[in-house]
Amino acid sequence: MNPPLSAPDPLGGVADGLAAVVALRELADRLEDAEVERALRDGWSWTQIADALDVTRQAVHKKHLRRVAAAGVALRRRQN
Repeated sequence: MNPPLSAPDPLGGVADGLAAVVALRELADRLEDAEVERALRDGWSWTQIADALDVTRQAVHKKHLRRVAAAGVALRRRQN
């Protein structure tokens, strides 16, 4: 005896829930990109941005440096 065929999940099923997770991640990434760029344009340091995002300075720098530099954002140098 073959198992019964299952119908696809109705709207709001697991597939829709997982698709929503993907969409939210993409939105969060775009929002983070925009706000990091805005913070740098407003004179924030990488350390200030990292603190606000609750990550390390190195993590935020690695994730965003190439993109913001390509966008022409003037970057502050660390004061020693």
